[in-house]
Amino acid sequence: MTSVSRLRAVISGSAGNLVEWFDWYTYSAAALYFAPIFFPKGDQTAQLLQSAAVFAVGFFARPVGAWLMGLYADRAGRKAALTVSVSMMCAGSLVIAVTPGTATIGVAAPVILVLARIFQGLSLGGEYGVSATYLSEMAGQRHRGFWSSFSYVTLIGGQLLALAVLIVLQHTLTADQMKVWGWRIPFAIGATLAVVAYWLRRRMQESQSFLQVKRAERGSIRQLLIGYPREVGIVLGLSAGGSLMFYVYTTYMQKFLVNTAGFSKDQATEISALSLFAFMVAHPLCGWISDKVGRRPMMLVAFGGAMLLTWPIMNGVGGTRSFGVALSLIVAALLIQSSYTSISAVVKAELFPTAVRTLGVALPYALANALFGGTAEYVALWFKSIGAESGFYVYASALAAVSFGVVLAMKDTRRHSRIIED
Repeated sequence: MTSVSRLRAVISGSAGNLVEWFDWYTYSAAALYFAPIFFPKGDQTAQLLQSAAVFAVGFFARPVGAWLMGLYADRAGRKAALTVSVSMMCAGSLVIAVTPGTATIGVAAPVILVLARIFQGLSLGGEYGVSATYLSEMAGQRHRGFWSSFSYVTLIGGQLLALAVLIVLQHTLTADQMKVWGWRIPFAIGATLAVVAYWLRRRMQESQSFLQVKRAERGSIRQLLIGYPREVGIVLGLSAGGSLMFYVYTTYMQKFLVNTAGFSKDQATEISALSLFAFMVAHPLCGWISDKVGRRPMMLVAFGGAMLLTWPIMNGVGGTRSFGVALSLIVAALLIQSSYTSISAVVKAELFPTAVRTLGVALPYALANALFGGTAEYVALWFKSIGAESGFYVYASALAAVSFGVVLAMKDTRRHSRIIED
């Protein structure tokens, strides 16, 4: 492949990934406004709890999506799976954008919302594994860490874009307009962007790694679990600590800044946005470094840093009232974590042969993400509710230590990669 064709493939895969994560995070960003529309009974807290429950349902649909889309990608191709994935996300966003509220169609409104969110969860469950595999296979051996880092660049970019759209609407529309119909605009934007991503993915080139595998050799979940149990365990171990730390500093931190540190909601949003931007920018650099020094040293830095520094950083953020100090501490934590997240996709892809690569990346990642990443906020708030908030710091450090041990026991995938086709 030429450099131009590789770049075109990376852009097509990354653009769709950004759109999928934009659609996924739009739900969280707009929940304050649409919760009363779909769940009118009770106070604001009760309404938000019900919308959060729907979010969780979508989250736990992701392992099922990872299984189904992983099998499909390993049998029908990366291009086909990526196209189906973005189409499903588009459909889910469009349904949410046009569904009337409970006052108009009764109980059908929240039921439709749940079904749309499950559909999006199935889509996103497959998206990570397929896009991670595709970018890793299309990047080429020499710059695989650098190019595959854009999987997380676009993941974080989707989160930032959802936040930016909401901020623009808040400054453009009145509060009443946002409550009545303005919240639907981000979902409509997401559906429209997904159509563009679909067009890009329909035109992108199929992975040569996939094309070179005979159809009879394309894998199954039985082949994955029997043939590669150690590799599946490695992905589970890395994703347990990695996903927990990611959600601590990217989603829970905004609430931590308000509930524990005493910042205003506006300040917490600004700190979160600035820290996420710094986090996103660091990924290509860390991916490039991994191409020079290897994947294993980078992951040792990330998990070793999380193991040793989570307690002092969380204590520091919780005890300061300085905007600059809080921002600096969070950025420092995220920069350490970028040593793992930037190469998370490529490390997992390099563990498996082509026949089961997508399924091997997607399924154990989605399971660990649902168990540890998806529950991070709940566990943190539970520790706070019983007056032992620092217990969560110990829990997070312990999971980071597990992932650190996994890294110590594994080979450097840059030197022992199973991606042998360029």
